[in-house]
Amino acid sequence: MNTPWNGTTIAELRRLWADGLPTEEIGRRLHLSKDAVIAKAHRLGLAARPSPIRRDGIHRARPQRAGKTTLPPLGSLA
Repeated sequence: MNTPWNGTTIAELRRLWADGLPTEEIGRRLHLSKDAVIAKAHRLGLAARPSPIRRDGIHRARPQRAGKTTLPPLGSLA
């Protein structure tokens, strides 16, 4: 299997990662998938990035649909 990673692409990955580009954009520039970029960054031990997914612990309830009933949570059936 022919690997796209060589000294040049690794140096470019390190530079783009340090510049803070999103993994998808780094992948586009290197002609790789974002998953390949993430995996290589992990193997190289590059600094972790904050997740773009909000995990602030706030759970917003879904709006109820008019005229529809819902089942109680499983824990309350005991």
